[in-house]
Amino acid sequence: MCGIVGYIGHREAFPIIIKGLKRLEYRGYDSAGIMLFDGESMKVSKTKGKVSDLEEKSKEISANGSIGMGHTRWATHGVPNDVNSHPHVSNSGELAIIHNGIIENYEPLKKELMKRGYVFKSDTDTEVLINLIEDVQKKDKLKLGKAVQIALNQVVGAYAICVFDTKKPDEIVVARLGSPLAIGIGEDEFFIASDASPFIEYTSNAIYLEDEEMAIVRRNKSIKVRKIKDDSLVDPYVQELQMNLEQIEKGGYEHFMLKEIYEQPNVIKDTYRGRLLANKGIIQMAGIEDNLEKFLNAERIIIVACGTSWHAGLVAEYIFEEFARIPVEVEYASEFRYRNPIIGPKDVVIAISQSGETADTLAAIKLAKERGAFVFGVCNVVGSSISRETHAGAYTHAGPEIGVASTKAFTTQITILTLISLRLAKAKGTLSNSDFHRYLQELEVIPEKVQEALQTNDIAKTIAEIYKDAPNCLYLGRGYNFPVALEGALKLKEISYIHAEGYPAAEMKHGPIALIDEKMPVVVIAPKQGHYDKVVSNIQEIKSRSGKIIAVVTKGDTQVRDLADHVIEIPDTIEALTPLLTTIPLQLLSYHIAVFRGCNVDQPRNLAKSVTVE
Repeated sequence: MCGIVGYIGHREAFPIIIKGLKRLEYRGYDSAGIMLFDGESMKVSKTKGKVSDLEEKSKEISANGSIGMGHTRWATHGVPNDVNSHPHVSNSGELAIIHNGIIENYEPLKKELMKRGYVFKSDTDTEVLINLIEDVQKKDKLKLGKAVQIALNQVVGAYAICVFDTKKPDEIVVARLGSPLAIGIGEDEFFIASDASPFIEYTSNAIYLEDEEMAIVRRNKSIKVRKIKDDSLVDPYVQELQMNLEQIEKGGYEHFMLKEIYEQPNVIKDTYRGRLLANKGIIQMAGIEDNLEKFLNAERIIIVACGTSWHAGLVAEYIFEEFARIPVEVEYASEFRYRNPIIGPKDVVIAISQSGETADTLAAIKLAKERGAFVFGVCNVVGSSISRETHAGAYTHAGPEIGVASTKAFTTQITILTLISLRLAKAKGTLSNSDFHRYLQELEVIPEKVQEALQTNDIAKTIAEIYKDAPNCLYLGRGYNFPVALEGALKLKEISYIHAEGYPAAEMKHGPIALIDEKMPVVVIAPKQGHYDKVVSNIQEIKSRSGKIIAVVTKGDTQVRDLADHVIEIPDTIEALTPLLTTIPLQLLSYHIAVFRGCNVDQPRNLAKSVTVE
């Protein structure tokens, strides 16, 4: 959840670390802190609040040193305050640590350390870890790297850590298990971060540590990577980064979320580019072609995901079952691993995650692999944990998604899953040639239709101003657009803090209809494809109870227009592809409501982008 930045080199560390932390605030923004070493002493500054607060508070130490590390926190153990903020310092004052993750057995470790005379200032599990490292170091008179290794073999949980020792002022020890950590390699300098965004303008070369690996990053020396369990040396793979600075800047938009909403025509096209050859009737995806028999012989497909990715999985359930005629189950990854699921070698598991680091999804992957299932990953971040843990996979090409509330991740995930289902349908013969070609041709023009759907921005803004103070909102959809209703409600909850629920439209009569009155806005997704007449009936039921109806309809619709209070039109398309269009005005509506309410759109309270703890 948290963001980590470290630097060793010839530059002034403070501006590099502060700028890096600002780029990582999507990972957590409850508090922030920095440690700098000026050659003689360690300076630590930390505060509750955002990185901008830290920058202001830390001006007096800003010019000190070319080695340092910083942290932006999403709170797990201990409330967000100055004391619980990172870095944490050991009792001697010689060691400092920043930590992303969670130490599950911190309580017994803390009790033992207290018996040995250690005193704790914070409520965090991280302070326990740094004092454990110090205890191991002093007890056995070890160098920092060895002490970190021994201490990590005693902890249970997940971590990405950076540890600094004033007695070893030219090195930082880093390690990871379950939380990402990248090391940027420059000219006589090294950068450490949770992802590559803090150092993209300085170097295009990076090492991504694997689980249960640690490294000692030394000034003017090569990096040594070792296995934490057995101390064996690892030959690290240096990757060339595909990201550029422009991708992680706002580009003139007021918020990252709005920028990312408007990027969707291009990123959908990027996602199918080279994979979809509509004029030739070809879908080519290496991860599918190399494992086609696994999919064709599967008794069922199990999709595991969390949040927005789970909603994309629900859309895929409809698509796979209709096109490829393969049974599909969609599971919350967070529940899947704990219910002793029945799974075996004839199952294919598709794991979906924007970041590729979602802890619950990673745990579900490991369980599925243990049971003999074939696991296919769909994620956005090259080199992420999920891309390495799965047997095969496909990247979306959404580019960096900085806004915490996912938008372009959702549509690019649906695009990938649609390509897979069409390829399997072709191989199985479950779609006629004419239908197959029709779907390919329509998918190819979807980016243009998404661009047209973005023209609903002004009407969405007008509606948002009317309903910005609504205490509740209901979202209804049927078939392919039921998951879109869930996603629309999630977006509104996430960034505007208005309570919202998504329901299958027919289920409204089984409870939610009791909530409807003249104060309740109801968003109804009602394209002309699919169960149109049934949705019209649902709208009439809402109307008769004085509910305020916001309808998303196909361009040219007249029947719903006569019933609804507000209408947002989208272009016509094939029913299975409607989620790629119907979701656009819902994203815009949530965005504008949040802006009118004065909410922090890109960094909604209590949330973080990459959930690397359970």
